[in-house]
Amino acid sequence: MIFGRSERGKPPVEPVTLKILVAGGFGVGKTTLVGAVSEIRPLRTEELLTEAGRPVDDITGVERKHTTTVAMDFGRITLREDLVLYLFGTPGQERFWFMWDELSEGALGAVVLADTRRLEDCFAAVDYFERRSIPFLVGVNCFEGSARYPAEAVRKALDLDADVPVVLCDARDRESVKEVLVGVVQHAMAYAAGRRGALSG
Repeated sequence: MIFGRSERGKPPVEPVTLKILVAGGFGVGKTTLVGAVSEIRPLRTEELLTEAGRPVDDITGVERKHTTTVAMDFGRITLREDLVLYLFGTPGQERFWFMWDELSEGALGAVVLADTRRLEDCFAAVDYFERRSIPFLVGVNCFEGSARYPAEAVRKALDLDADVPVVLCDARDRESVKEVLVGVVQHAMAYAAGRRGALSG
C-alpha cells in the first residue's frame, strides 16, 4: 500500500491530495472526462464557438461541437478515503496554451486524451509533458463510429517511449475514467520511484 489507512476506532487520516492534468487536442473529450468522474459539480469555463473563431478552430471530425474550454475544467474525485484527485482540464486550442504552464504547476501527472480520427492533435500535449518530465498516460477516447486500433498501434503512431501507458477508454463512462486515473497515479508513482533510484544510485 502506498498510502496508509486509518485503523478502526482511530480518527480518519487526512487524505493525500494529488493534482492531475487532463490534456489533448480540441474536441477530444477532456470536459466530458472531468464531468463523468467528478464528485462535485465541475467548474467549467466554456464559451460558444463563434464565426470569428472559425478560421482558427478546426472542427473537422467534431462538427457537432458548439462550445470550447477557454481556461480550464476542474473536478474532484475521491479514489479512496485517503486519496483525493483534483482534475484540471486544459484548453485544447493553441491560442490558450499559455495557460498550461500555470495549470501544470505541482501536477503529479497527466492524462493525454487522444482521438484516433485526429491523432496529430495530441502531439503538442505529448511533447509538452515529455519536455517537462511530467509523467503521463495516453487515454484513447473510443468515440462511436471511429475505427478501433490496438494500444500498441497508437503508441507507434505517437512515437511514445515504451514505459508510457496507453489505454483505451470511454470519456463518458465513470468506471472507464476511474481506471484511467488509477493508471496515471500508478505510472506517476513508479516514475517518481525510478527517478529517486537513479539519483541515489
